Amino acid sequence: MWLRIFGMGVGLCCSMLAHADDAMLQLAQENACMTCHAIDHTVIGPSFKAVAARYRKTPNAADYLTQRLQHGSVGDWGQVSMPPNVQASPQELHLLAQWVLTH
Repeated sequence: MWLRIFGMGVGLCCSMLAHADDAMLQLAQENACMTCHAIDHTVIGPSFKAVAARYRKTPNAADYLTQRLQHGSVGDWGQVSMPPNVQASPQELHLLAQWVLTH
């Protein structure tokens, strides 16, 4: 009985995580992130996996990336600039930064 309840809990948790991941991907698409980025390969900008690998162990990485998303950046990954994101709220940008770091 305990295993059955545990299994149901794990299934529900996985389902919730998959839904959250889908919601974050949709937010990234709505804010044109996927025009230049992909999860696992370079497009114009680095992949989310490459960003996560570079910054995952950096203290306050999500805050740093949020600022880069909000104000734009150039020079971290070459000379192609990333324009500032003026559509998303700072809270949404922080959620996106946290999500990118999970890859």
